[in-house]
Amino acid sequence: MHNRTPMLAALALCSLLLTGCAGTAASVGVVPAPASDATSQPGHASHHAGGTSPRASANGPSDAAKMVCGDQPMDRLTAILRLEEDPHTVNTWADSTFTCTYHLAAGALEISVKEAAGQAAAMKYFDAMQALAKDARPIQGLANLGFPAYETADGTAVFQKDNFVLQVDASGLPATLGPDAITRNALAYQLSTTILACWVEHH
Repeated sequence: MHNRTPMLAALALCSLLLTGCAGTAASVGVVPAPASDATSQPGHASHHAGGTSPRASANGPSDAAKMVCGDQPMDRLTAILRLEEDPHTVNTWADSTFTCTYHLAAGALEISVKEAAGQAAAMKYFDAMQALAKDARPIQGLANLGFPAYETADGTAVFQKDNFVLQVDASGLPATLGPDAITRNALAYQLSTTILACWVEHH
């Protein structure tokens, strides 16, 4: 995977910056409640124009955080796996973390964003996650798009940008998926770069 990763990163970032990330997840309904309370989304959010602000809010997740349950990752996921319809999603907001779970036939894919008080706090949180992660491997060179990042052997990719820590957890999925037999690591990486490209554009 590592040999292909820089190329995948460049392609993902260039493609998204050319097509734009106008569709935010501003319409995603979120309840600031414990993780046991969830808001279901039958499909992905409708397109909205305008920028987003990567700032944490005491009243709920920022629009940038809600992008993980928006059009871009949903469209990328359905394209990679050649799904005939959008998977059902459930999102939660708890402990300053917005989580979107995509329910696929093969299992659950979880994308979460921790909104820390600032960049230093986000880096501390990222470092703690990496230290606790099993078989964590740094994502280096062009592949990390200039951000601190690591992946695990079971299909999780984690990136830190500004006050955000993004985690795409595909560990609940089979080792390979879809008609092209993409690995869950590659899927997690591609979804991560899709979201990062949108954040870069709107920051």
